[in-house]
Amino acid sequence: MEFSFERLLIWQKSRSIVKEVYKIASMFPPHEKYGLSDQIRRAAISVSSNIA
Repeated sequence: MEFSFERLLIWQKSRSIVKEVYKIASMFPPHEKYGLSDQIRRAAISVSSNIA
């Protein structure tokens, strides 16, 4: 049986969080686009990447 991290519930939930973070970050003011917004998005992606 082959292991697939995509089947882990925690990984699936982390992907949902990434989607929500992207929605919220898109509402940030334009001057935060490459600052705080980018940092928050990278942090959210890091969670699911570390699970994989």
